[in-house]
Amino acid sequence: MSVNQEIHWVKGIDPVANAFAGTVYSDVFELWGHEALFIIYKGVGTTGTSIVTVEACSTIGPAATTAVPFRYRTCTTGDTWGAWTSVANTGFLTTAGSSQLYEIRVDAGDVGAAGYGFVRLKMVESAASAVLGGVLCGVVALRYREQPQSLID
Repeated sequence: MSVNQEIHWVKGIDPVANAFAGTVYSDVFELWGHEALFIIYKGVGTTGTSIVTVEACSTIGPAATTAVPFRYRTCTTGDTWGAWTSVANTGFLTTAGSSQLYEIRVDAGDVGAAGYGFVRLKMVESAASAVLGGVLCGVVALRYREQPQSLID
């Protein structure tokens, strides 16, 4: 099974200049798998930083939210990833600099324990400076297999 069959990808935040200005949220999606996955890609922006949290959401709307714990790791040089770090629902502060990736994983059990079935990423700008970037989201280990696009798949 390929990675693309194990992860259902959804749009988070479209890549754009000053992507993380103020307070921004990824799209909300239903967590109908083992865990949620977020990839933050900071392209160009040497001084901008953000506080990153993950929110469990009551609906796609969302009508109510609560921050949940998660784990993350960072890639700031080539393809060298740092160690996994577990954080509380208070989140973490991104590092100033360009060309960075952040991989964030949220266990479905933590979202369910909050009483919700939907999830989103929240970023609150800490050091205001334009950062070119975006966010990709995914659901890992789907509970239900996706239906094929055609009968010849």
